[in-house]
Amino acid sequence: MRSPLMRRLGLTAVLAFVLAVFGFAPGAGAAEPAPAALTFATDSATTTPGGTVKLSMTITNNKTYDVWFVYQTIDPTWLTTQRPDLKYSFTGCSLATAAGATPCTGTGPSNLGGNYGATIPPGQSRTVTLTLRIAPDSGCNGNIGFYSYYYAEFSDSTNTSGGPVYTPETRVLCT
Repeated sequence: MRSPLMRRLGLTAVLAFVLAVFGFAPGAGAAEPAPAALTFATDSATTTPGGTVKLSMTITNNKTYDVWFVYQTIDPTWLTTQRPDLKYSFTGCSLATAAGATPCTGTGPSNLGGNYGATIPPGQSRTVTLTLRIAPDSGCNGNIGFYSYYYAEFSDSTNTSGGPVYTPETRVLCT
């Protein structure tokens, strides 16, 4: 004999299934995209002491107005800070343009937004690549990762902020 609770759960499951099949349930695809989105990628999941990894950051304008201003921070994750033997620094920065890569500035822990260049039109994105250099005397068998917060202003006088957005981790391997 089924308990009243089991009958209610069964009825709820059937009702949820019917709503989903006929499109009455809210779906993941129905959500509006964020006004601006920040994503990260690396050119390698591993490196060795003395090696480098390219960390690409892409900001995408999902609004119908231009992005006029972006402010962004990048900081090591808590787990990265717990390994003081891992030594690294950002040594280079480049902005991808139609004419090729162009140098940028601001590779420190804050104010990376200026690196995205001029206005970002609706539906377009900009990619900045930072060079992460692992010191030759760095420890190994640890992961290095970062997180970022960003703030963007649009030409319609609105703004958005987001984060934390996490980078893929880079594993520093012993040779």
